[in-house]
Amino acid sequence: LRPGQRARDLAGKEGGRGGVGAGGGEAQEEEAPPGGEVDERGSLAVLGRNGVGKSTLLLTIMGYTNLMRGSVRWKGQDISRLASHRRAQLGIGWVAQEREVFPSLSVEENLTVAARPGRWTLKEVFHLFPRLEERKGNMGNQLSGGEQQMLAIARALMTNPALLLLDEPLEGLAPIIVEELAASLKNLDGMATVLVEQHTAAEDGEVVAITSEGATFRSVENGPREREEFEVDWDDEAAEKHGYETFMLK
Repeated sequence: LRPGQRARDLAGKEGGRGGVGAGGGEAQEEEAPPGGEVDERGSLAVLGRNGVGKSTLLLTIMGYTNLMRGSVRWKGQDISRLASHRRAQLGIGWVAQEREVFPSLSVEENLTVAARPGRWTLKEVFHLFPRLEERKGNMGNQLSGGEQQMLAIARALMTNPALLLLDEPLEGLAPIIVEELAASLKNLDGMATVLVEQHTAAEDGEVVAITSEGATFRSVENGPREREEFEVDWDDEAAEKHGYETFMLK
């Protein structure tokens, strides 16, 4: 990611085609989808079924996998070997699929424990998520699933990242909470975002979709897509019908 430019292969094989190979510990190498192109304040949604490598892509960008091939580049710098906390210090924020709030800390303490100076302050995140202000004295384990997800996103925002990675933030939530969170995600201006979801993009922006067979397609025009589009195993003809073009074939 470079200011004022587009980021190619945020996590990808040098040469621009293919993905990264990554694994954890003694795990077998897993194929992650290729990184897309993200404007400095743009958004990218990576969509696909379970097991196609969406979360692995984000974990690899954050440095939580063993990178076996390919590279991760940030603002022109190869950060493939940097520790995860150093990547966070460089401006990459991450909202884990498991939320991982601190259960024994209050909402306010969760928000301030890793806060850094910038636009996103307690006042700003409370404005974005009014429920958190109402529960700022509650412990992390006293929140509902939806409130914990709000807290996880708000805590990442408090680090004032240049890039925010969101791993299935809408998973398992009640429809009314999904609508509330999706509306909030549209207000995350001033940074680049990469959103991983199974079916539906929560915001406008470029969409990359990965099929269970490993083929990868990207949207021709930016904008939200309907859930039904991601319930099928696409081929080139089906992808074109839904407004996508071939990005990479495994």
